[in-house]
Amino acid sequence: MPITPNQGSTGGGTTVSITGTNLAGAIAVHFGTKLATITANTATSVTVTSPSGTGTVPVTVTTPGGTSNPLSFFYVGAPLKSNLSPVSGVTAGGNTVTINGIGLSTATAVNFGTVSATPTVVNDTQLTVTVPAGTAAGAVGVSVTTAGGTNNGLSYTYVDAPTLGTPSPASGPTSGGTTVTIPGTNLTTTQSVTFGGAAAPFSVISDTEISAVTPPGTAGAVDIVVTTSAGSVTDTGAFTYIAGPGI
Repeated sequence: MPITPNQGSTGGGTTVSITGTNLAGAIAVHFGTKLATITANTATSVTVTSPSGTGTVPVTVTTPGGTSNPLSFFYVGAPLKSNLSPVSGVTAGGNTVTINGIGLSTATAVNFGTVSATPTVVNDTQLTVTVPAGTAAGAVGVSVTTAGGTNNGLSYTYVDAPTLGTPSPASGPTSGGTTVTIPGTNLTTTQSVTFGGAAAPFSVISDTEISAVTPPGTAGAVDIVVTTSAGSVTDTGAFTYIAGPGI
């Protein structure tokens, strides 16, 4: 007489299907000493809503013909989440987040706001999940659903990907030291700016403007790359290093 699922929340409320023979007219289904609520019944199955409980309990079905042999049902506590990393990413989603906690081994879903994703369980204290696309930039609650229930309490921030406009000035000496204004969008969380792969000192003026000082470079056009918490954007050949005169 199989029981599906064979585990559920300590708070009860799990829909459980018990299959077997001669089950018609079920009078009672016990989870340990507690009665479950019968919601459907045929000659080969009984569907119930589990009562609250703890640990492992025997489940029996009683009909006018007697009481069945017991099956085991395992009560699982609600998951506890301690942290997630990283805590932000691009609104388009696609990056991987690691969630640490306790009681995560039966995780079946992770919700980012109202959008659900299927996690990969590493062990009872850790899972990973690919972040789904967000509906808009901003913070959303993160919840984990396991056999023991759903737990909230963590937050993830969606950040729109950056864009870049034409820098001003667009050229300068190979010795570096040119102050360049870089326009764009979603630049508030800028983490680095490079010219031809070399890091440049920078300051965020606003969400639409960065000021950077060019490092020394080699004559010719180089890429400007701006990295924010939502990812990197490349402005190909946007700045030209000009060699100084020689005599």
